[in-house]
Amino acid sequence: MSEVFTSARFGKRVWLTDHALAAMKKRGVTLAEVEVLIEQGAYLGNGKDDGWLFRRFDGRADNLVCAAVTNRQAIVVKTIMINWREREEA
Repeated sequence: MSEVFTSARFGKRVWLTDHALAAMKKRGVTLAEVEVLIEQGAYLGNGKDDGWLFRRFDGRADNLVCAAVTNRQAIVVKTIMINWREREEA
């Protein structure tokens, strides 16, 4: 993993896994978009330490962009997804 930036929103360092970096490249998501996603995206937590940050970006046809994260001492971005959809409650 490599440290990328510090989130003002969360007051924590943000780390991207190698898998997240590869997913960004594969899906054409820039580091600048990930920074906006972390700082401005909607957050959906699972009640523990894991969650999803998601956001629409102007000019992208593959919205929603989503980061699967772990939120502990740091924000760890595990992967980046596109065309993401929030699960509907059963």
